[in-house]
Amino acid sequence: MDIFASMRTFGHEQLLLSHDPSCGYYGIIAIHDTTLGPALGGTRFWQYGSTEEAVIDALRLARGMTYKAAVAGINLGGGKAVIVGDNARVDREALFRAHGRFIETLNGRYITAEDIGTSPADMEYIKLETDHVAGLLGLSGDPSPVTAYGVYVGMKAAAKVCWGSDALDGRTVAVQGAGKVAYHLCRHLHGDGVRLVVTDIHPEKVRRVVDEFGARATEPDAIYDEPADIYAPCALGATLNDETIPRLKIRIIAGAANNQLAEDRHGDEVERRGILYAPDYVINGGGVINVYGELNRWPAERSLGKAGEIFETLLRIFEIARTQRIPTYRSADRLAEQRIAAVAGLDKMWMGKKQ
Repeated sequence: MDIFASMRTFGHEQLLLSHDPSCGYYGIIAIHDTTLGPALGGTRFWQYGSTEEAVIDALRLARGMTYKAAVAGINLGGGKAVIVGDNARVDREALFRAHGRFIETLNGRYITAEDIGTSPADMEYIKLETDHVAGLLGLSGDPSPVTAYGVYVGMKAAAKVCWGSDALDGRTVAVQGAGKVAYHLCRHLHGDGVRLVVTDIHPEKVRRVVDEFGARATEPDAIYDEPADIYAPCALGATLNDETIPRLKIRIIAGAANNQLAEDRHGDEVERRGILYAPDYVINGGGVINVYGELNRWPAERSLGKAGEIFETLLRIFEIARTQRIPTYRSADRLAEQRIAAVAGLDKMWMGKKQ
């Protein structure tokens, strides 16, 4: 892997690695773009197959965070951190304090929060070493409910474009994943009278959704073959690929996972097949909105209301795609890039001499 070539291709500013042998800490921080503000991105704790795989994930996720914040209209850049290891380990204090010290060396250029494999309790350990952390207990906490709400309203926007109405009652949604965001999404959809088909690699999570929301369970690999109106990827990324896309029997893709397209060309293939794709970093932007709200001391209602704006943002992206005859993932990129370029082009004002 040519790391500098990868950074140059996607415009990353920094890639940093850290190791603390005392607790077995292996951390990576990727900073993509800080034009709009300090880089925000959660810390993902995952057992990667290789260091290269972890670096690639950090770079891709950081870039997605830049675009996510830009489209959401908030003043943050994009970054991401990953900790390589078993996220089931119970001795977490030293590990996350080591991570906090790593973050502190960046002096505010990067702000972290919760992500896959981490929790608000882990953020409290990080807080012992740095102030550049959000998602804390007693403040915004778990961003999953706000993320799920944004996905829910985004799904309704896609329905409006696809079927002329944002009503979801009577529709069938195949949900891949039954974790925190997926659980809250299923709660919203169940309240709207949606028929749910759900899968997860953890059977106990599936049982909870089945028991509470009347969902039908299916095996993890079988989710791609389920006839449904909407496919909602809410687990790991790259589930839209050469093997899965031909199997889909749906009209809309709208879910919470990051990096749903294995490669950009898969967005072209989805478009070619007449499937309406709600770009991942747009529809799942509620999480970053939630964290931004915490950093600016917004009340919870304001963050939820801001997440509700995802409905109109997606309608705008779908319209750009229609009028310019481009796939929706490209129209989302254009909207994000326009905002970044507009802010980058602002003239600096003279503020007087520094003392």
